Amino acid sequence: MSKPNKKRYVMSQVRQQYTEAVGGDQVEVELSDGQVLTFPHPLFAEDEWSEAVDAAENNHDKAVAILGAEQYEKFRAAGHADADVALLFLAVQQDMQDKVKRRPTRS
Repeated sequence: MSKPNKKRYVMSQVRQQYTEAVGGDQVEVELSDGQVLTFPHPLFAEDEWSEAVDAAENNHDKAVAILGAEQYEKFRAAGHADADVALLFLAVQQDMQDKVKRRPTRS
């Protein structure tokens, strides 16, 4: 018998709600030359990606960890600096915090 007023999270709906709230499980960024790059949204990233980003000790290493080597080269070729990735990542995190203030679906 369940307790009165007890809330239960519905796992099949929680991830979907957060994915919709932050705009998807991938982040897209348009470069100054019009190319579009993607990287995992931090909320949905695999552990390996998150660990590489967390272990990065400077802007260059963090940019490569976030974008991957191939996309990093495109990013730099478009004239962007390593610090721009740090600013982008900060913007994604702040946007995520603003959007996930809603509580997950419960039944």
